[in-house]
Amino acid sequence: MKVGVEQGELKDVGADLLVVGLSKGAELPAEIDAAAGADEAKAGFKKLSLLRPDGFPPTLVVGLGDREELDAEKLRVAAALAAKEAKRLGAASLAWALPESRDDAAAAAALVTGTVLAAYRFDRFKSETDEEAPLESLTLLSPAGLADAVETARIVAEAQNRARDLQNTPANVATPSFLAARAEEIAAGSASLSVDVLGRRELEEKGMGGILAVSQGGPEEPKMIVLRYSGGGSAPILGLIGKGVTFDTGGISLKPGAGMQEMKMDMSGAAAVLETVAAIAELGLPLDVVAVCPATENMPSGKAIKPGDVITQYNGKTVEVNNTDAEGRLILADALAYAAELGAERLVDIATLTGAVEVALGSTYAGLVANDDELAAAVTRAGEATGELAWRLPLHPEYKELMQGTVADLSNLGKKRKAGTITAASFLEEFVGELPWAHLDIAGSAWDIGREYVGNGANGFGVRLLVALAQSHA
Repeated sequence: MKVGVEQGELKDVGADLLVVGLSKGAELPAEIDAAAGADEAKAGFKKLSLLRPDGFPPTLVVGLGDREELDAEKLRVAAALAAKEAKRLGAASLAWALPESRDDAAAAAALVTGTVLAAYRFDRFKSETDEEAPLESLTLLSPAGLADAVETARIVAEAQNRARDLQNTPANVATPSFLAARAEEIAAGSASLSVDVLGRRELEEKGMGGILAVSQGGPEEPKMIVLRYSGGGSAPILGLIGKGVTFDTGGISLKPGAGMQEMKMDMSGAAAVLETVAAIAELGLPLDVVAVCPATENMPSGKAIKPGDVITQYNGKTVEVNNTDAEGRLILADALAYAAELGAERLVDIATLTGAVEVALGSTYAGLVANDDELAAAVTRAGEATGELAWRLPLHPEYKELMQGTVADLSNLGKKRKAGTITAASFLEEFVGELPWAHLDIAGSAWDIGREYVGNGANGFGVRLLVALAQSHA
């Protein structure tokens, strides 16, 4: 989508649809206030009123609610509502008059984000596509000094939409090799990026028993995808690790059939990490990043790993695989240890890891577990700024005890049905050494979140949060 800023009169905007926000107690711009029906325009949050002032394009008034409560999240929602109304009206171009707010840059970025995300559609596999014209451009009527904030928001929102494309692509197309090819495409787009992809032979040579065990039940070759971004700066090297199970049947511990088609999105963490790195490179952020995405299917067969089998992870620790549907932690364990070996000095992993996190937090918050207060606080702030919220859960030695093995060092399943999200994170902590580490469990928030700007489908959760974290880290 083409996005830009302009200065000038409302009537000269030249868009198919003009959008004006209205807070309670405020008045419409004088040029519009005389239009028929303007006196009935509603200021309640999410209320919409369509006016047709003389000499103006059709003008949509979006209620913003109380001015004191107006924040970036409400503006993202308002922008999404306007984008959907533009589609209904057949408008290909949209212009927003920047509402008055406490932070103009954040407000402008929110409007761009909400518009770009709400305009998303995925019709690659449809023989007949929607005949309605897509929204092609957004203009913000705002000071010229906001151009950089607007462009940054566009880059990051479009990266999030690309992550949604990866999530939505069916698993017979989006294989581990497909994700590796996307990483290579990203790396080819910037001189600051490099890529390395380990296949089965290299994984065997390195002794990455977790990803090898999970992959052995299916025909698709596993891939350990490594993207490096060299942006310079003096910040510690940031390690980003994303779970990339391109389809998760549960293996021998087979999942119920209902809803299993959603398991093509068990690679949502990898999708978020890949497109985050692409956005970081496009923005030219001054830091170094090591991104590691273990990619595999988890399939049942005569060759599949069995409950009770013992494997050896990359860092040498042994694990009893007591449930083959607890596979994400096995591949992440190898990836975390490998990212540390590659020089990462701060580790953040993101994964659709446990159903327990949805029980605990629903779709509103991702689960956050960390061994470092400063890193946890930075992740939390990034989530608050972007609306991709994270809620910190505790670590405690008693949780770690639940993950101790009987005949091996560890078990991939807790001894009791307790604190499933935390015990899974406690397992991962065994593979980060002494490095600061944060874990984001997005099993409840990678899709079906229901917010106006992303709906109930794949939403690319984590891209904006991780970019914001990288910006604060640089």
